[in-house]
Amino acid sequence: MTKLRSLIISTPFRWSLIYLLSFLVIVGGVTGTLLWRTNDLLTSQVLETIRAEVDGFRQQYRIGGPDLLERSVTERGLGGGNGLYFLREPRGGRIAGNLRRMPDQLPTDGGSALFRYHPPGAIRSAARERLAAGVSVRVADGSVLLVGRDIEDQREFLAGLRRVLLWSIGLVAFAGLAGGYLLSRKILGRIDAVATTSERIMGGDLSERIARDGSGDELDRLGARLNQMLERIERLVSAMREVTDNIAHDLKTPLNRLRNSVEAALRDPRGEPAYREALERTIEEADSLIKTFNALLSIARLESGAAGDNMTSVDLTRLVEDLFEFYEPVAEDAGLAIRISRDGPAVVRGDRQLLGQAVANLIENALKYGHATRPGAGPGAISVRVEHRGGQALISVGDRGPGIPADQRGRVVERFVRLEGSRSQPGSGLGLSLVAAIAHLHGGAFRLEDNDPGLRAVLSLPGLAAEPGESRRPSTRAAAAGSANSDRGSGRRNDGATLASHWRRTAR
Repeated sequence: MTKLRSLIISTPFRWSLIYLLSFLVIVGGVTGTLLWRTNDLLTSQVLETIRAEVDGFRQQYRIGGPDLLERSVTERGLGGGNGLYFLREPRGGRIAGNLRRMPDQLPTDGGSALFRYHPPGAIRSAARERLAAGVSVRVADGSVLLVGRDIEDQREFLAGLRRVLLWSIGLVAFAGLAGGYLLSRKILGRIDAVATTSERIMGGDLSERIARDGSGDELDRLGARLNQMLERIERLVSAMREVTDNIAHDLKTPLNRLRNSVEAALRDPRGEPAYREALERTIEEADSLIKTFNALLSIARLESGAAGDNMTSVDLTRLVEDLFEFYEPVAEDAGLAIRISRDGPAVVRGDRQLLGQAVANLIENALKYGHATRPGAGPGAISVRVEHRGGQALISVGDRGPGIPADQRGRVVERFVRLEGSRSQPGSGLGLSLVAAIAHLHGGAFRLEDNDPGLRAVLSLPGLAAEPGESRRPSTRAAAAGSANSDRGSGRRNDGATLASHWRRTAR
């Protein structure tokens, strides 16, 4: 009973019922109009025939008087068919016709009406009365003439038509109710399956998915979208668990070092010098923790779109040149070489500070992991290329390090994901996540590719037309070095160093 009640009050069944009732009202109105018009048409035809025949009798009366009228009524009455005639004398006696008497429903002074009669020649007690329509007229000599037509066949036709239409409406109503019931039951069955799956998911089983029947209808498409959402949620929850584990690991180590440093200082007999050293180490560890949380806050702001207030036209070629000047000596100290190439201006609309932070992260990541590990791979080198291609401004940073397996490249852009299991290298695993967030904020994309050997990181942004007066620069390292040397006198190197220093402080 509960299932039946839930089915009856369900939205599909109620809408099916509303549609069915509306349809029946319309069909009922059309049926009633059809019956009324059919009856009106048949009645009009009968009355027109009777009036035409009455006019004929009047013409004969004018020609031959009462005698010719009587003969004409007698002949018509004996002719058979559905014509009914009765001619009565002024005193009430019957003169001629195939009716036994004047019907009581008809007025004797003229008029039309429906009446019932017994068929001529039939036994009165056994015969069934039939329906007829008649017109009575008064003749000049005082007699009354009745002309009628049997309409029993028309009445039975209308009654049969009415029964057929009513049965049709009944069948339509039954079919509509049955269809609404079956449709509601099918839809509710699929919705119940979704509800059951949702309950299991709420119970903690995020691997559950909504069953699909492959029909491609709206419920099947909805199930596909919900399954995509569930997969996304499962990945996010898994990533959140991994992030939580990584945060716990990354914060536990510096916090333990902080505690051990303070405890060791308290036990150190040197006193104040030991305390000073412990405080300096504590500040360094605190700065590292602050950098981690700053990076997390920056990613959160970027992903929410709240960090795009300083959008201007930025030439990525000049931006990379500034960073090249700063990181060239850093790379030499690390035993690496940086090569920059570009094919001209690559102008985008973006936040210069955020874009510089993204490129700095990529270069520092290459500096950290760019040392050659394969035999015969040659000395470690980092290549930075800027180009404008197909309406996109591209910045690629490649190295000759160990690279990243293809199946892991999608993971390393997630927060706190580090492929190094020991996590002994400095950093928090947020650099590439920050680059991906900056690319998304600027409507671009970030991807990792095989540099054969090593890794190539590509930042793609929607490009703008180059400003007038921009010239194409040669794509050689010597030209880059010459450009850097020529700019040092004007203070660009200091500007680039200041920007890069700021990016290094905030990027990790």
